[in-house]
Amino acid sequence: MTQPASIPFDPIETTVTEIHAAMTEGRATAEALVEAYLSRIDEYDDDLNAILTVNDDAVARARRLDTRFETEGFVGPLHGVPIVLKDNHDTHDMPTTAGSTALAGSTPSRDAAVVEQLRDAGGIVLAKANLQELSFGIDTISSLGGETRNAYDLGRRPSGSSGGTAAAIAANLGAVGTGSDTCSSVRSPPAFNALVGVRPTRGLVSRRGIVPLSETQDTAGPIARTVEDAARLLEAMAGYDPEDPVTARGVGRVPSEGYAAGLGESSLNGARIGVARQFFGAHNDAHAADAERVTAVLEDAIETMSAAGATIVDPVDVVDPDRLESARVVAHEFARDLGRYLSERDAAPYSALAGVVASGEIAPAVESRIEASGALDIDPDSLEDDAEYLARLRRREELRDDTLARLVSDNLDALLYPPSTVPPVEIPDHQPFVEMNCELAAHTGLPAVVVPAGFTDDGLPVGVELLGRAFEERRLLEIASAVERTVGGRRPPERFGSLE
Repeated sequence: MTQPASIPFDPIETTVTEIHAAMTEGRATAEALVEAYLSRIDEYDDDLNAILTVNDDAVARARRLDTRFETEGFVGPLHGVPIVLKDNHDTHDMPTTAGSTALAGSTPSRDAAVVEQLRDAGGIVLAKANLQELSFGIDTISSLGGETRNAYDLGRRPSGSSGGTAAAIAANLGAVGTGSDTCSSVRSPPAFNALVGVRPTRGLVSRRGIVPLSETQDTAGPIARTVEDAARLLEAMAGYDPEDPVTARGVGRVPSEGYAAGLGESSLNGARIGVARQFFGAHNDAHAADAERVTAVLEDAIETMSAAGATIVDPVDVVDPDRLESARVVAHEFARDLGRYLSERDAAPYSALAGVVASGEIAPAVESRIEASGALDIDPDSLEDDAEYLARLRRREELRDDTLARLVSDNLDALLYPPSTVPPVEIPDHQPFVEMNCELAAHTGLPAVVVPAGFTDDGLPVGVELLGRAFEERRLLEIASAVERTVGGRRPPERFGSLE
């Protein structure tokens, strides 16, 4: 690989704003920045195992952008910004594998909608990241990429399924990244790697070209080191897509000023935040001691937020946990939705979930989860007449209405809770799904933002999740930005410092 061009500023913890300032001042080029990140991938990814594929066109794309910059200036709001994509985002110039050797080497004919939008905004696809194979689980283990490690402790998991993106961005192997979230995946990996993650309102961001897990829960979302960078990514990703009719819900719901403008001036004064105590503490007694460590970090963060002017409403009862759990449909939808995707993809080596699993190529830990879920036992063609499935979907409508009613009746801007009640587990243990508080946002379709809250006494990151009203991402990001500045919960992992 070509050695990086001289870059007068360190890419460690750099932001989109800082990148553009350096370009304007002649201190950096897109090519130099891409080369710097590629060198960091060369140096550090053997430790993390976060990157599946590097984009061979990234340097050439950066050069083209640099040439245009000389005559046109910035071509878009993400001009020259190197982006790490989760490898379930279709890319016309790179394989899209969902982490599975069963799909290795298979390149789609076109980009996913969000990838098109990121490129149109001037972004550079730097690399594609490992994930929990087929997104089925929360460990980030795949037959193609193996096991990804946490950037803050290589002996622990990064959570999943977007753990490769999160580990890479935490270790500064790219400027910003994307994930997809079915039930945790742009929230728990950022929480476990001291990052910001955004699960948008259902309908704000197109799902077209994202390898599906559950059509009624899936969404793409930003993963970044700062709230402002996550907001900039969301601005590029949001929008109507006629090929994904659910995005009609978001038309007219993006604020005219966007999501990033003025975030640095936001404060917690006037914010009303409800503490959803039902999601604190271990849900399984075996994890009680670990849960206490997470709760201690969040209690300090809540106290700091209150001192900074937030009105804390504590506690707030939200939904009955049994009703929340009874709205799960991932196992019902997985075979149907993956089958539709594979059947529409040119030259896909398999046409159904059953064929992918029967190939014998799925990572054993993932294959066992799929088999235990019952997903292979459900007839995709029977769902329209499946009374249990339809009842679960109706329950989601009720849960969304009940949650919105709670936000309105208590005049709350956001509900607050831990994305996970426990910190990252040691490898080879598996992250306990029972301790993930992912279902409230996933089952209601309401937006949620995760922001770093601090670290446990042994140095493991802890995140705080803020859930708000439909299409109120702007308000959530304002609060998250103020929390970011007030709580100061991020610091870069020591192992992945500057290169010589």
